[in-house]
Amino acid sequence: MDSFITIRFKRTTAKRFQEFSKTHCKSHTETMDTMLDFFFYNEISPRERLGPTGRTIEANLKKRINAVIAIMRDMEKTQTKPTVAMMESLFQTEEPKKKPLILEKKFIEEKSEVRFAEKQNPNNEL
Repeated sequence: MDSFITIRFKRTTAKRFQEFSKTHCKSHTETMDTMLDFFFYNEISPRERLGPTGRTIEANLKKRINAVIAIMRDMEKTQTKPTVAMMESLFQTEEPKKKPLILEKKFIEEKSEVRFAEKQNPNNEL
């Protein structure tokens, strides 16, 4: 079994480390080993910032997505809908109004009506 050594920390720092150690590892020694390995393998300093966090990246993405949505809506209003309406009006066919093509037909139809009809007399039998 390895021997232990005493290291002096401020009381608040020791409490924070103990809470962190309970949630992540089995013992304080294992927690400290894991933390030191992390910094050693990734070749970073504990004082170094790793860059934007997940929350800031998510906020930036939401802003960009909202901007893209606004651009798409504007394009739809100003370009797509009017163009579609114009294309539909070009390809829309209406039935032509029914007009008599030849005037003579109308004259013939009028003549086909009998102007004078023969009276039928019930006394006259043929």
